[in-house]
Amino acid sequence: MPFLGEAIAVATVLCWTISVQFFGAASKMVGSTPVNIIRIGVALLLFSGLLLIREGALIPLHFPLHAWIYLGLSGVVGFFIGDIFLFKALVELGPRLATLIFSLAAPAAAVIGWLFLDESYDVQQWLGIGVTLAGIALVIFERNPRLRAGKVRQVTKVTTQGILFGLGAMLGQAGGFVLSKAGMQSGTGYLDAFSATQIRALAAFACFAIFFTVTGRWEHVGRAFGNTRALGFTVIGSCVGPFLGVSLSLLSLHYLSSGVASTILSLVPVFIIPFSIFLHKEHVSIRAVVGALVAVFGIYLLVGTA
Repeated sequence: MPFLGEAIAVATVLCWTISVQFFGAASKMVGSTPVNIIRIGVALLLFSGLLLIREGALIPLHFPLHAWIYLGLSGVVGFFIGDIFLFKALVELGPRLATLIFSLAAPAAAVIGWLFLDESYDVQQWLGIGVTLAGIALVIFERNPRLRAGKVRQVTKVTTQGILFGLGAMLGQAGGFVLSKAGMQSGTGYLDAFSATQIRALAAFACFAIFFTVTGRWEHVGRAFGNTRALGFTVIGSCVGPFLGVSLSLLSLHYLSSGVASTILSLVPVFIIPFSIFLHKEHVSIRAVVGALVAVFGIYLLVGTA
């Protein structure tokens, strides 16, 4: 089927965009720390239930050892380390600059895939990656002109520590993506994306459990369970994001190179625009709309050579 990989990647972006709305709402009620581990825990239950129905087992024991190693490392690098750095970058730099640095995971994944997975990219694909990221940058740096008279704009101070956190999140995303592709490859093709994501989630959950025990943060998780509204939002977000969205992102790797797939998956800031306008009633400037169109044109360049 033509453009199947691209369609799956776009569906992934839509899932992530929707899940962000639910996780954002839940985090405002109980904080992002408990939401992080609850979302992975809920996703694990969904994965185990799906595998039990399909194959009569709770975990994919039929996966070869190399898959468990690579996918486990992917979960640690992407789900655990990458997420920790991302949340710290969001605090240090603010969402716009942190998200911009995070979007550089696309060219980073392309370079890593080229170096270690023998992936190849032509000039038009590199151009498409660059144009897409330029459009995303325009969207992220969009400014709201509706400021109250006499109100001073707050400017987030750019720190070396914040930049390092952002780069850590970006490398975690890119490295996790490439490790996932390496783990799913087998002699007969690609392993199941849902089971592969389950292994990633298992590794990440184990790391988060150790982290929460060492830092004594389990009480925050307990309080989060007491807020039924926040818990409901987290469960819905987990179904759409870590369960369906992340699995679709790995499925897109069956058909696309790491760089092309991760570039399309970087479109979340663009997809958020309609939600900002119609759901949150936010003003979106012409600059943001132009950035969205530029990003779409960059994807057109990528698809044209896929």
